[in-house]
Parts: sequence; C-alpha cells; structure tokens
Amino acid sequence: METIFGNLQGLKSSQLKQLQRLYHQRISGDCITTSEFAQRLAAISTELNQPICAYLNRRGQVIRVGVGNPRQTQIPPLELPRYGAERLSGIRCIATHLKPEPPNESALTAMALQRLDALVVLNITGTGFTKRGGGATGYVKEAYLAHLVANSKQLVLTDSEGISTPDSASYSSISPPLSLDAIAEQDFLDLVESLEEEFSREYTAQEVDADHDRVVIVGVITDSTTGQQFQDTIAELVRLVDTAGGDVLQILQQKRSRIHPQTVIGEGKVQELALTAQTLGANLVVFDRDLSPAQVRNLEAQIGVRVIDRTEVILDIFAQRAQSGAGKLQVELAQLEYMLPRLTGRGKSMSRLGGGIGTRGPGETKLETEKRGIQKRISRLQQEVNQLQAHRCRLRQRRQHREVPSVAVVGYTNAGKSTLLNALTNAEVYAADQLFATLDPTTRRLVIPHADTNEPQETLITDTVGFIHKLPPSLMDAFRATLEEVTEADALLHLVDLSHPAWLSHIRAVREILAQMPITPGPALVAFNKIDQVSSETLALAKEEFPLAIFISASQRLGLETLRYRLSQLIEYAVDDR
Repeated sequence: METIFGNLQGLKSSQLKQLQRLYHQRISGDCITTSEFAQRLAAISTELNQPICAYLNRRGQVIRVGVGNPRQTQIPPLELPRYGAERLSGIRCIATHLKPEPPNESALTAMALQRLDALVVLNITGTGFTKRGGGATGYVKEAYLAHLVANSKQLVLTDSEGISTPDSASYSSISPPLSLDAIAEQDFLDLVESLEEEFSREYTAQEVDADHDRVVIVGVITDSTTGQQFQDTIAELVRLVDTAGGDVLQILQQKRSRIHPQTVIGEGKVQELALTAQTLGANLVVFDRDLSPAQVRNLEAQIGVRVIDRTEVILDIFAQRAQSGAGKLQVELAQLEYMLPRLTGRGKSMSRLGGGIGTRGPGETKLETEKRGIQKRISRLQQEVNQLQAHRCRLRQRRQHREVPSVAVVGYTNAGKSTLLNALTNAEVYAADQLFATLDPTTRRLVIPHADTNEPQETLITDTVGFIHKLPPSLMDAFRATLEEVTEADALLHLVDLSHPAWLSHIRAVREILAQMPITPGPALVAFNKIDQVSSETLALAKEEFPLAIFISASQRLGLETLRYRLSQLIEYAVDDR
C-alpha cells in the first residue's frame, strides 16, 4: 500500500483510496503536469476540503502524496535524491490551495529547501462537476508556476516583468496566474536543463575549496547570557572553526527564553538555517553549545547537512594538533568517549544483522557490535593513559628527589605560553597565533636568581595545554595525565592575554578549571602578556584589578627579568610552605 503523508485525521477509507490511486498516475516526462491530472488532484482536494500535494519524478511518476500544504508535506532533505547546491532534486510538486492567491512564503521556502524542479500551485474553485467517464474538470480557478533562479551566488525572485519583489525575492521565481493549458504547454525538460546549467555556473563560480568545510555558525542567546558574553562566545567559536580549517560563511542567532528540547532553536529558525545552508553551499553547521545525540539527529534530518557542536570542533583541533604518541592516545580516547552515545540513529548502516538458523532472536544489531568494539578500545586506551600517568609520576618523583622546584605555566588558549617558554629557556617549542597550537606538555630547565642569595638557581618550567571556557569533560578526563603536571608543580604561572577583549572572563575560566582539579594546585602568580598590544586604559584597569600581577610581552621580551625575580620569590614561598 502506498503511503499517504500529512494530516490524515477524519479521512474516510474511500478518500484514502482516492489518494492512493494517484500513485498509479503517470504523465509525460516533458510536461510539468496535464489538465486531467491537475483537475483530478483538485477534485480530491475539494472533497477533502484540505490542500494536497503530489510529488513527481522526472519520469512523470507520482512518488509521494501528502495531505497538507507544501511546507507540511515536504520531503526531508536526507531522503531527497540528487541533493546538492549545483543541481535540482529531480522532483516537482503539484499542490492545491484553497484560497485564490499566489504561492505564499511558506510554500516557496519549502520549494527552495527541497530544491524542487518546479512548484505548481492550483487555486481551486470550491465547486466543480465530473464528466461522464470519470474525467474531473471545473475544479481549478487558476494556477501558478514557481521555480528557483540562481543569481550572484544566491537565489532571487523575479516576476513576469523581471522586477524583484521583497521577502521571497531571495530564492524563487513565480509566474503570473496561468491557465492549466498554458502550464501543460510548458517544455518542462527545457526549463529544468536551463535552470541546472545556471546553477552549475553559479556553483562553479563560488570556487568551493574541497579541503575546507563551508560553515554556518548558530548561536542562541538565553536569559542567562548577556549580550557581551554571547558576542565573546561567538567570536571564540569563529576562531575555533578557523583553527580547525573551516570557512565561516554566515552567523545566525536567535534569542530564546529556553532551549528547544528537540532542535535547540525554534522551528522557523531551523527552516531559515536549512535555507541559508543550501543557498550558501554550506556543508557543515556548528552550534555554540553542546548538543545531545537526539538534537543532532533532528537537526540533520531537517537541514540536510552535517551538524556538530562546539565540543566536536575542539576535539577536531586536538586531533590535528596532537604530535606525540601520548597526545594522540589521549585525543583518541576523548573522541571515542564523545562518539559512543552518538552512534544511535545512523540509519541503514546501523540496522539489524540476520539471526540465521540455530540462533535466538533476530540477531545482534550492528549498533551493538560497534558499541562493544568502541567500549573495548576505550578500556584499552584508559589502561594506556594510566600507564602514561604512572610514567609521568615517576619522572616527577625523580625531579622531586633531586629537590628541583617546578613551575607550571597555565592560561587560556593562545595566551602566549609557548612563546614565553621559548623566550625564557631558548626552547624551540611550536608557537603560533592559533588556538591550541600545542597540546603536549613541554618541560625545560630555567635558571633564575635565588630570592635571598641572588645565586643562580635551577628550576623546571612546564608549558601545559591551553584551557578554554567550558572545557569538554571528555578532554578533562583524557588529559588527566597532562593536567597532573599542574597539580604536582610547586607553583603556577597564570599567563593572561591582556590584548583579548574578554581577558577577565578568561581568568575566571582558568580559575574554574583549576578549582576542579583533584589536588589543589600550588600558589600562582598572574602575568599579563602582550602589553605591547593594549591601550593605556586597559593597562590601568588590569593594574587596579590585580595589583600583585606583573606585566610582560613574551614576543618583545619586555619584563622578563622582573618575571624571573618574581618567579624566584614565588618558588621560595611555595617550597617553604611545603
């Protein structure tokens, strides 16, 4: 039995049969529709007193029938054939409409989201009669033909005189009211071929780089978020996407009192997002917050492109940046722990395997075998991380046995920790103006004057992984061996990028992460970096808020002698306090 979609409440069995018979209709491939098919559709719609939509492929076969308007009966993007920014889907929709008016914004949006070959809207009269032999006629008052038009990398609407109109002007073209005979005489194949050539030219003109994801960022402002906090979060997410190798095409935002449980943003915003992603040729949508597995599945089903959250972007950066075996090990563990609850709902690839003769039940699902394999891998990786943790513990004990004091440099990502380590110790640690440029802890020997005797004193300074606001829990767990360098150090040097507009929130974020450590870290010295890039007002504010801090520029080697002296005082205080 062919499936009928949409609002079926109150329909009689005879009416359902009429709808099912539409699946047996077939029209010529070079016609958009015929008068007979349109009248039959309008007659059924008149009897139901509801709009109905019939979707046809390019062979003229009816592949979907729905009760409702084009928005209510649209085909999910993931179920559409030939889906892509450079061509149409190969499907057209013949829809009835109860009111005598042109296609509305909702219908045109549905057409654009599905990239339909064409949309025909039949305005029905509400009356009619049936000829002998079953041919329905007299039910259609007028018809409109709409289709997509590509222009300047976006879709535009023009009327019959070529004049742009507002609102829907960004994605479709609509004809003046036409008779059924006029629509039936249209050369459908010629129309489709010319449209796809136009789309192909525009798509090529965009010069899409296959090596870079084309990204739309989505941010949600809630009652608990201030405007400045939201702007800082979005700016940081843009940097994260750029660091991961993506190109941000557009940023969408919505203000909500609370997050939508199914899709995070509202239904209308999901439609806008889907249309934006399709129009710009985006292949990735990134949200500014963590998404549940169900929310990801719901959004991908409605948008038609891959959807990820902030945590997955960070994990991707870590996977690119990890160089040592230990770093790669910890990143893989974090990725698997993140992936495990998100395996459910991957469609046919996770369907059941056959049980076979002599087995109980329908057999094990592929999902279960995938989960078991990942769980085994996670257990093995956790054992290796524990071994790494024990190894680093032995190295720390060896250093402590030699009674060499240690300092761990902590701070928000891109604060300049690696640059400072290079400046102090002449190390050659990779440093760049990027988020998470280095992941692996690097320990170097540093000679500083003793606080009391002024004699040269050897100490160890460790560059640690950069922190970030709302550091993913999976990363906290996976990098526990790295983060223990922080808790085992005698003292901390908290480096702050004073040139960043959100430097105060960065300090709070680092302190929150340090407070979550299983062992309370040692005393800390706050050092403001990049003072050569800030205004005198910002410098004065920082000195007022943090009178005991020091101010340096690691890249310009400003204030480093003062830093060495203050470090010796800090170490003397920390060692005496042990």
